[in-house]
Amino acid sequence: MKVIVTGSLGNISKPLTQELVKKGHQVMVISSKAERQKNIEALGAKAAIGTMEDAGFLSATFKGADVVYVMESLAPDAFFDPNVDAIAAITEIGKNYKQAIEQSGVKRVVHLSSIGAHTDQGNGLITFHYNVENILSQLPADVSIKFMRPVGFYTVMFSFIQVIKQQGAIIQNYGGDEKEPWVSPLDIAAVIAEEIEKPFDGREVRYIASDEMSPNEVAKLLGEAIGKPDLKWLVIPDEQFLTSLIANKMNPQTAKGFVELNAARVSGVMYEDYFRHKPILGKVKLKDFAAEFAAEYYKKV
Repeated sequence: MKVIVTGSLGNISKPLTQELVKKGHQVMVISSKAERQKNIEALGAKAAIGTMEDAGFLSATFKGADVVYVMESLAPDAFFDPNVDAIAAITEIGKNYKQAIEQSGVKRVVHLSSIGAHTDQGNGLITFHYNVENILSQLPADVSIKFMRPVGFYTVMFSFIQVIKQQGAIIQNYGGDEKEPWVSPLDIAAVIAEEIEKPFDGREVRYIASDEMSPNEVAKLLGEAIGKPDLKWLVIPDEQFLTSLIANKMNPQTAKGFVELNAARVSGVMYEDYFRHKPILGKVKLKDFAAEFAAEYYKKV
């Protein structure tokens, strides 16, 4: 099959591309950076250089594809740009995908969404995933869509490193002993590759998770991995957490969205639909990720 992969060579798109090429599919990877072309071709795929913000480019690139995998992302510093409305910007990308899918005639779509996308109430930044799911759901009925809803990425924990070094603890506005699901990008890529080869029929939702562990258990595991067995996960009030994010130059609107996202973990809003459709856990466990976290922790010393 001819498969279009968005997301360049990111944490999901790179292993997904490798898996699809290995399975014999003709893969084209969309990247906004021309310098990535050689690396994409080295994987056995073709490169299409352009952006998610260009609906015309997307439409031309999607044309003739059997399946398109679409995901939304912003520039790495977008959350710290005072001029960027993250929810609005990603919602616009969703509109571009809808237009491109309609104009190109693609009938099979896999969309990377997120846990929490089942609602637009009390889920903070996740609202943009709810928005995009609903935009894509407006496509004609003969377009089959698989909405992938992974839980919290292991890689988000890399953001803990600076605070651990500065304050000797993980500090968030949620925590405790309640287990919550986490996922490896490798397991996400494996599930997407699997779904691309399975039959498409209407609109489907699949949750993706690798492991379940409480914040306190995470702190213990990561602490042992970095040689700090007494590492604690400390919980601070929402307002204090918001103030700290803004003090670190995060866009205030985005910071508020992060605070609300974490609060949704505490209230249960984030996980209510996940637990109704709980998936089989993937292969890559938090213990496996802890070694990767430790390597990153000491690399930044």
